[in-house]
Amino acid sequence: MPDPAITTRLSGNPVPDLPLHDLAGFAHRWVDAGGTRLHAVEGGRSNGGPTVVLLAGFPQTWWAWRKVMPTLADRYHVIAIDLPGQGHSERPDGSYDTHTVAAYVHAAVRALGVPSYWLAAHDIGAWVAFSLALEYESQLHGVALVDAGIPGITLPDAVPLDPERAWKTWHFAFHLVPGLPETLLTGREHEYVGWFLKAKALSPAAFDDAEIEQYAAALAADGGLRASLAYYRDAAASARGNHAALDRQHLTLPVLGISSSHGSIPDMASSLRPWAGNAAGVVVPDAGHFVPDEQPGAVAAALVDFIARGD
Repeated sequence: MPDPAITTRLSGNPVPDLPLHDLAGFAHRWVDAGGTRLHAVEGGRSNGGPTVVLLAGFPQTWWAWRKVMPTLADRYHVIAIDLPGQGHSERPDGSYDTHTVAAYVHAAVRALGVPSYWLAAHDIGAWVAFSLALEYESQLHGVALVDAGIPGITLPDAVPLDPERAWKTWHFAFHLVPGLPETLLTGREHEYVGWFLKAKALSPAAFDDAEIEQYAAALAADGGLRASLAYYRDAAASARGNHAALDRQHLTLPVLGISSSHGSIPDMASSLRPWAGNAAGVVVPDAGHFVPDEQPGAVAAALVDFIARGD
C-alpha cells in the first residue's frame, strides 16, 4: 500500500498501467515540459534551500536514486526526474539527442517553480546533464556526473574488442542496429535488464529480482524500449551538439566527476577537464557502474561536500 503521508497525483500520468512506487517523504508530480509530460518525484526542504535535481540512466528510472534521496532531503529540496521515455514520463516521437532532452528536463524544473539548481546525474542521465549545463549554465550552480561515457566527451570513439573490456560497452553498437534490438529484446526485457544490473554492479547481489522486474516493466511499457534505444541512436547528434556548444564556450561552473573503483570510466574528472576548467573528481570504492545503488552513502556524501564547497 502507498504511504498515506505521500500525496500521489495520478492525473496526467502518461504510463498509467505501470505500477507506481512511492518513497517516504516524497510526492509524485507530472509537469508539462515543452509539450512533453515528465514525471518528477519531489521532497525535502522547500523553504528556500538549495534544490538538487537527479537524473538516472539506462536501464533504470528515478528509482535508482531512492537510497540517496532521503539523505539529501535532510538538507535540500530534492527532485528526481524520469527522462522522456523513462519510467512514468511520456515517450515522445522525434529526437532523443541530449540537447533536445535537456530542454525538456530544464522546462520541467522551471515548471516546478525552481529558478536555479544543482544537477546530479548517472549514465544516460549524465549525457543529458552535460548538454543541459552547456545550454543553461547560468541557471545551474554546479553539475555532478556519475560514471558515464558522454557522447563526444568521455565516450570512447571505438568499442574495444578485448573481451576484458568489451563487455562494458558492446551494447552501444548493438543498440544502434535498426530493428534488431527490438526483435530480440521484446518479451525478454527482464533478462536483458538483469544482465546489465548484475554484470555491471561490483556485486551481483546489489539488485534483487523485484528491482530487476521493476526496471524491466518500465522498459517494456508503452514505447519504453523504443525510447531507450533512441538515446543511443541519437548519440552522434548529441556529440555534434556538445561540440558545437563547446566551440562557443567551455563550461565554467563547478563540475564534479564521480567515478567508481570498478566502473566504466576510470577517471571522470580528467576526462571532463578539457571541457570544464572547474572540474574536480572523486572515486567511490567498492562499486561498479551503478554507483548510487551500490554505495549510496558515499555518493550522498560526495554531493553534500560538492554543494557545500560551491556555496
